Amino acid sequence: MIKSISAPDLKAKLDAGETVQVIDVREPYEIEVASFGAISIPMGEIMDRTDELSPEGMVVIHCQSGKRAEAVCEGLERLFDKHNIYNLEGGLDAWIEKVDPSLAEA
Repeated sequence: MIKSISAPDLKAKLDAGETVQVIDVREPYEIEVASFGAISIPMGEIMDRTDELSPEGMVVIHCQSGKRAEAVCEGLERLFDKHNIYNLEGGLDAWIEKVDPSLAEA
């Protein structure tokens, strides 16, 4: 079962200094438009780069709306037995709407 986290809950964890790795699976041209500082590993590369995912704490995967990230989370859990993987509900769109509206102006 894919676990998820809301944008405000992720922001609270980051602000509290909790161990959270945030991975953006969007393409580089999308990240140029708007990003909130996540590590960039495009969806097409992530299954070959699982060694870059933290074994400790939360690993939050996000895309623009949450759909691609959900597929990535499912694959990581099923194929690589990763259980610290979370989908950012609503992706960057939710982050902009609920946490940082200034990114919409980018």
